[in-house]
This record gives sequence, structure tokens and C-alpha cells, in this order.
Amino acid sequence: MPEPNFQRIIPEGEDRERLTCAECGFIAYENPKIVVGSVVSEGVAGEGRVLLCRRAIQPRMDFWTLPAGYMELGETVEDGARREAWEEAQARIAPEGVLALYSIPRIGQVQVIFRASLAEPGFAAGPESLEVRLFAWEDIPWEELAFPTVHAALRRWHAMRGQALGAPALETAGRFPGAGLPQGV
Repeated sequence: MPEPNFQRIIPEGEDRERLTCAECGFIAYENPKIVVGSVVSEGVAGEGRVLLCRRAIQPRMDFWTLPAGYMELGETVEDGARREAWEEAQARIAPEGVLALYSIPRIGQVQVIFRASLAEPGFAAGPESLEVRLFAWEDIPWEELAFPTVHAALRRWHAMRGQALGAPALETAGRFPGAGLPQGV
């Protein structure tokens, strides 16, 4: 059996270049990665302080973020959010619903961010975190947040505190209100 010989071409029936095997026509689709995470608070419906993790890995090492990461094959988005909260913050969480969906085409990501509460007391830094802490809204280290979507998700969480979630916020990179970055970044 010959080795695959992938080339970037526009296959018949497609409207864009795809990695396609010149020998057999197999298309190796390159699709966005799904990131799952949560804005985790002490109380239900977004009440209480919010849990943040100081990153121990690149990119943006030493900056604060939400417990979030890439979804794994074979898991639901809720299970992925639970796993990431455990891996990064050793926290057992109870997802309440989808808070926001973020599209970031320039890096090929779709982020599904839940509003969640601590399901049981206790948390600690996991291997990808230097430190994990609960912050009151007024104490969030805004200038030390790792990514624009962390800003946007925290603002959405704050706006929805004590309320039913309803439809999630849908936002695209470069258009995150109040994220503190210029348009298109």
C-alpha cells in the first residue's frame, strides 16, 4: 500500500483548499479545536467569588485564566469542563449551563464556556496551575488576565449573576466588549 501523498488542493465538490491525498483522494480535514471551560463561583447562579488559575504553562504563563482547555475525544462538553476544572484547579464543579460561545478564527478555536459552581468545598493548583484562588469581583486582577475571552466571560458572568442564563452570548474574536484590546486582536 503506498504512503499518503498529501497536497493542498481544492477537491471536487469543495470550495476551499484541503489536504488531499494525491494517490487515493482522501481528504484530511483540518477543523477548529474546541475549548471547554467554566466561570466557577462559590454559589449557584453566579453568586459569590470566582475561581481563577494562574497558568504554569505557555502561552501566557503566570497570567490568570479560567479552568479551561481542549476537549478530548469521547467526552461531552460538560464532562470536558468538569475534567478541566479538576486538572487545573482540583475542583469538583456543577455546570449550570452555557454562559458563552466564542469563535476565534485566527487560531482555529471555538470556546464553550459554562457558568458553574463548586460542587464540593476545596480546590488546589493542578499541574498546569501555579496558584488557584477565589476572587471577589472588585479584586479580579484584570491587567493580569491571560486572554481576551477570559475578560469577556467574566463580564458576561457578572452581568448574569443571580439570573437564569437563557441563550449564551455569541462573540467573535476582536469583538469582545470591554476586553481591553484593540479591535481585531
